Amino acid sequence: MRSVAIACCAALLIGCKKPANPPPPPASQTAMAPAAVSLSSFAGTWRVRGLNERGDSIVGYQLIATADTAGWKLVFPNRAPVAARVVAVAGDSVVIEAGPYQSVLRKGIQVRTHGVVHLQGGKLVGTTVAHYATTKADSVLNIRTEGTRQP
Repeated sequence: MRSVAIACCAALLIGCKKPANPPPPPASQTAMAPAAVSLSSFAGTWRVRGLNERGDSIVGYQLIATADTAGWKLVFPNRAPVAARVVAVAGDSVVIEAGPYQSVLRKGIQVRTHGVVHLQGGKLVGTTVAHYATTKADSVLNIRTEGTRQP
């Protein structure tokens, strides 16, 4: 009886062994990595609009982008430009932060923004998270961004 139990355990262990060279996953299951971009792809002046979760336009500004990490700016109507920092370039996306600066949407409140943008069909698209300097429950706002390059 003991021999039968040992033989069964051995067969189970051998059957569970992983193959040395597993076959590659089917092409339909492999994810294609996004094409890497350079900052020069983003260089120029962009007319950007921010949209809320319903798709309503809530803010408009210009994004001035350069071919390197220096000189990026947000320009809101009737305001001094706000310096923007490029904090990462990875894959097809650029991560941009700005602030603190006076909020356009909430009078008298400072805001910091963190956005991720990429190029899609010649347009600038992405998301921005605005963090407001307040202790109220609505201290964060998620904004969808869309931009067109200006001549």
